[in-house]
Amino acid sequence: MRTIAFLLVLALQLHAENWPGWRGPRGDGSSMEKNVPVKWSATENIAWKTAIPGEGHSSPVIYDDQVFLLSCLPEKQERVLISLDRNTGKPQWQRTVIKTPLETIHRLNSRASCTPVTDGKLIYVAVMKVDDKTIPAPNVGTARLITPGSIEVVAFDLKGNRKWSRNIGPFISAHGFSACPVLYRDLVIVNGDHDGEAYIAALDRATGELRWKTPRENKTRSYGTPLIRTIDGRDQMILCGSKSVTSHDPATGKRHWIIDGPTEQFVASMVYNGKHVFVTGGYPERHILAIRPNGRGNVTETHIAWRARRGAAYVPSPVVLGDYFLIVSDAGIASCFDAGDGTRHWMERLGGGHSASAITANGLAYFVSDRGITTVIRPGKEFEVVAKNDLKESTSSSPAISQGQLFIRGHQHLFCIGASAK
Repeated sequence: MRTIAFLLVLALQLHAENWPGWRGPRGDGSSMEKNVPVKWSATENIAWKTAIPGEGHSSPVIYDDQVFLLSCLPEKQERVLISLDRNTGKPQWQRTVIKTPLETIHRLNSRASCTPVTDGKLIYVAVMKVDDKTIPAPNVGTARLITPGSIEVVAFDLKGNRKWSRNIGPFISAHGFSACPVLYRDLVIVNGDHDGEAYIAALDRATGELRWKTPRENKTRSYGTPLIRTIDGRDQMILCGSKSVTSHDPATGKRHWIIDGPTEQFVASMVYNGKHVFVTGGYPERHILAIRPNGRGNVTETHIAWRARRGAAYVPSPVVLGDYFLIVSDAGIASCFDAGDGTRHWMERLGGGHSASAITANGLAYFVSDRGITTVIRPGKEFEVVAKNDLKESTSSSPAISQGQLFIRGHQHLFCIGASAK
């Protein structure tokens, strides 16, 4: 019996994953784990629930026995990085990342929306450092004053010791700030799309030294997080934002290809299924594109495999699962497409607004609404809801999965869903 128990534990460990940054270990919302919770409520199947100080939309990051979150303490004008014990939810430490005046934000944004990323040695976070002035807001329909600033990237070790800090350049946006860092080899990369001299920057993970910086010529605010994949025999860092979809060499920042548009501003991140990369955006127009990522130069007229308009999302990022591309619009209307040719299999209202990005595990897709209700769907040609789970707390953050548990940040608490750690 002991041997069988040991083998079961070993099997679970082999399929367990950390969730080290925005949208998980692959940056696309996918989990390889099989024992992920499907049903819960505000009181049932909850391992723990911990009140989080301050406010923010930063999603939880899980590495081994630690959970990390970014939060804003508005009364102190501080952005803080918080570490919790992932087994109990008890706070381990809290560190000030930056103390700076509160930036101007959109009503759906927060002042701690950036999700950190970790390599298991250091944890990296990007924040906005506000200048002591106001300026007329660029690129807005209604004239108003906003707070300009710059992007500060800060690294801590897992015990909360500050290791380095680097200012990478200006940032101006009437909607506020969010830039989730991503890791590639020995680099930490941050998207600096904004309504000014925009850029993408890469820093040395160990020292914070600037390794490369690529200008973004359209100078338009967007909040997409780069997706890095090896495609067509080359490493590609693919990003939608600033009036374009582009692919860059993540080692140098040099651009491989570009698609103009299809709109101006983007928030949702991209996904890839081995054949197409998928983009959804944005403002002022909504589009869904499937793109063949094997081009060079400007491929606007040649590499769009299919396109849709109805049901496109601005903020929530989509997922791919097998033959299916799934998406939920900001208004809560979900769609399932054939990922290959763009045939829409169904389009259904889930209820409530949606800001969180979808995730997948064990053949299921999870969509978390702004009301804190998670709809679990089995992808297919027919619409099938497996479960609806209500935490009874509003949420704007995207969920995470690690070691058989689901983590959802509400506006007041972080919930750990699933069996308690033994």
